[in-house]
Amino acid sequence: MDFVLAAIRRTRKCEHRRPLVYKLRADYKARRECAMLLGLSLFYVGAVLILNGLWMLGRIGEREIAVINLFTGGLTLLVSLKLALGEGADAESIKAAALSLLFSLTYLWFAFNRLSAADGRGLGWFSLFVAITAVPVAIDTLSTASTLWGWWSGLSWAAWALLWLLFFVMLVLNKPVVRFTAAMAIAQGVFTGWLPGYLLLTGAIG
Repeated sequence: MDFVLAAIRRTRKCEHRRPLVYKLRADYKARRECAMLLGLSLFYVGAVLILNGLWMLGRIGEREIAVINLFTGGLTLLVSLKLALGEGADAESIKAAALSLLFSLTYLWFAFNRLSAADGRGLGWFSLFVAITAVPVAIDTLSTASTLWGWWSGLSWAAWALLWLLFFVMLVLNKPVVRFTAAMAIAQGVFTGWLPGYLLLTGAIG
């Protein structure tokens, strides 16, 4: 979910012959657009994590929970495709898209399992893949963090690594961690998704 940094780097590739004021305006517009896309994605990632946590606690039905997962998975898929294939795409934006797709696929796979009554072991193994991938991303992000946003991003990746590891433990190892995983999903939904997403959308940050 660090694709805002990729877009910021892309906006620096301005034509040197343009007046400085136009460069600044283009840079601000691109950064604002990226912040809004990130806010949009995080806002609904927060919603899906909170609702999935409630589902694990038995508060939401099997078929009904599929709706928010399909929506969020589809939304983040579209944002990722824009980053990877859209105008101005570069190595950084493609990397960001690849990482974001880890979560898009998780939500779409979860929705499929709810609608098809699959046992979830495949999703569990994929969750382990996500968790392992998220660890070096968290370490790399934290090692270069110099702003509050950078620290938030690194800590969020560490939190997502833990949560997706819990999905593996729950779905593949069948350990009794459902309530703990549910609480973790709800908390992360608030602090790594909904709250920063809302602040980005309202312009309070970004």
